[in-house]
Amino acid sequence: MIAIIDYGVGNLFSAEKAFAALGADVRVTSDESTIRQADKIVLPGVGAFGDCMKNLEESGLIPVLKESVAAGKPLLGICVGLQVLFDGSEESPGAKGLGLIHGMVKKIQAPGLKVPHMGWNSIKVREPREKLDLFKGLSDKPYVYFVHSYHAVPEDKSVITATTEYGEQLTAAVACGNIQATQFHPEKSGDVGLAILKNFVEG
Repeated sequence: MIAIIDYGVGNLFSAEKAFAALGADVRVTSDESTIRQADKIVLPGVGAFGDCMKNLEESGLIPVLKESVAAGKPLLGICVGLQVLFDGSEESPGAKGLGLIHGMVKKIQAPGLKVPHMGWNSIKVREPREKLDLFKGLSDKPYVYFVHSYHAVPEDKSVITATTEYGEQLTAAVACGNIQATQFHPEKSGDVGLAILKNFVEG
């Protein structure tokens, strides 16, 4: 069973629908016991970093999230659900992230281009790909759907599993142990996105 964490932010329906289309047993939940029983966890997120962290804290779900990750349960972060895995963000000074991956989330520097970076863009999947379960069976430069003004800058660059170009090189996906996360929205990325989610379900 896959638990999609409901902490009052994000369009959870589109993620739930995408997993259901793959035949996965998926539940949108804010219930601690359901999260503990889940085989895998999805942490979505849209909007501002600080608002997401505030909602997460008020939901009381941070301890069970960290406990699950520490126990080795696979976690998939999506969009701001990737960003909150880090220590903090320039978007919300003073708001602490989960600190599960060290580094900061920084404003996109793209002179002459519109920010937010919105729409379809290709990503470059990094080599070697042994641990990149999300991108199994995909080409080296698939197209996916983005909506973001900030991107993660990890302290350890080896956790970056895919990048995209938009004014500068941006982090598109990360992996660290049992944590995987995408800055783009796989649930809005057509067949490529479904293939990525299928890899998470079957990984």
